[in-house]
Amino acid sequence: MRASRQIYVYDTTLRDGCQAEGISPSLQDKLQIASVLDDLGVHYIEGGFPQSNPKDREFFERVGSLGLKRAKVAAFGSTRRADTTAGEDKGLNGMLAAETPVVTIVAKSWDLHVEKVLRTTREENLRMVEDSVRYLKGRGREVILDAEHFFDGYRSNPEHALAVVRAGAEAGAGCVVLCDTNGGSLAGFVGELTGIVCEATGVPVGIHCHNDSGLAVANSLAALEAGAVHVQGTLNSWGERCGNADLCVLISIIDLKTDWTAIGRERLRKITEVSRFAYELANTLPSANQPFVGVSAFTHKGGLHVDAMRKDSLTYEHIDPEQVGNERRFLVSELSGSAAVRHMAERFGVPQDREVMGRVLRHVMEMENEGYQFEAAEGSFALLALKEAGLYREMFGVEGYHASVIRQSDGRLVTDATVKIRVGRERMHTASEGDGPVNALDGALRKALEPHFANLRQMHLIDYKVRVINAREATAARVCVVIQSADDAHTWGTVGVSENIIEASWLALIDSVEYKLCSDRQKNG
Repeated sequence: MRASRQIYVYDTTLRDGCQAEGISPSLQDKLQIASVLDDLGVHYIEGGFPQSNPKDREFFERVGSLGLKRAKVAAFGSTRRADTTAGEDKGLNGMLAAETPVVTIVAKSWDLHVEKVLRTTREENLRMVEDSVRYLKGRGREVILDAEHFFDGYRSNPEHALAVVRAGAEAGAGCVVLCDTNGGSLAGFVGELTGIVCEATGVPVGIHCHNDSGLAVANSLAALEAGAVHVQGTLNSWGERCGNADLCVLISIIDLKTDWTAIGRERLRKITEVSRFAYELANTLPSANQPFVGVSAFTHKGGLHVDAMRKDSLTYEHIDPEQVGNERRFLVSELSGSAAVRHMAERFGVPQDREVMGRVLRHVMEMENEGYQFEAAEGSFALLALKEAGLYREMFGVEGYHASVIRQSDGRLVTDATVKIRVGRERMHTASEGDGPVNALDGALRKALEPHFANLRQMHLIDYKVRVINAREATAARVCVVIQSADDAHTWGTVGVSENIIEASWLALIDSVEYKLCSDRQKNG
């Protein structure tokens, strides 16, 4: 790696990232993301096209009120049109009207686009670049020039591609950014051309890579290795087609694995939180195996791996997960072996007795053969381990339940549930209506138990998933239900399996309540 230097991080989540399928943040979402990015420590936040739509225009009107402390906001647009002057161009003046300290303009550097998309000459294209940069620079803006399709342009016509970035540099651009817009270049080529541009322009060089070949991060690092000091990307690799370079990954690599600095190691501890915040705001599921920040990034399941990890975390982890604000997890399954079982059981206060651990592991394997999964059901596993160790004490007993769904003549669905519960010597028979069988059963169960266990009022269900185990059995197939629950302190999962979806749901629900009561009893001694 090259000597220590600052790498400037340019986030384009609010513009390029919003071109991803299924990603369409509201104005308030965009403002929240901008605040979070500023707190993370990125250097530039690209807010969008001021002239393209009312939402982006209002974003620029309101972003100043956020009081950003670290990041500069950039407005985005194109060079002037071929049939006008810079001063008359609506796009350039729209960027100026946004009143951002930075403007980023995209220029065509591939002669194919110049001739077939812009329908102009290469000579006029160079004048468009020069005029646009000089005009914006002359009005006090920091100008960043994005050389679109630079690598494809260089393959087609190296003289014109280089002339475009030279024209921008000579006109006063503070940085020329080489864009692998179609995402088809390889790292060696990207590094080679970046080095050529660094020598040819004499201004800071940046890199903007798309991920169509799965190489956006690798190509960005190759450019930085060749001398680039500015890197563009998006949170969670959002972007059109296959996305952009993932800044969550890039920033982590820069700050942890090179002599360079992006946001610094202290702020890097926030990056997992930022990644998951963005997913939640966009109402999309996080990528579990996303490097550094994914929930599975430091998760261990194989028995040999778990055993080694319990002895030394360096055996199967390349960094400490706390460095990026993530956490280590061990999963219990038929593949995990005794080491994972011991680790999980230890968390719940089960003595590390070899015979007990052997029984727990055998029970896990038998239940997983029936369709149970304990990877996301630590609550059910804890109850299983406590029972095998003889430490389980029944808090309540179930004597029966009933659930019915009635479709009325007006089309409304009415769901009723009743439960018969025993606490000590007292028996209760309670009923509840709900939006569905599980909701109704949960309501009836709470009516019976909350007078005896007030701490259940803190608990609520947050997720419910159903998976068919043996689909070939059609309507007679078994289903696996996983319920996620939470209280004020933490979340936990429980699992139930049955040919009857209501029974599978009931088993997972009962485990969830039992785990809450057992956990609280353990904490309170």
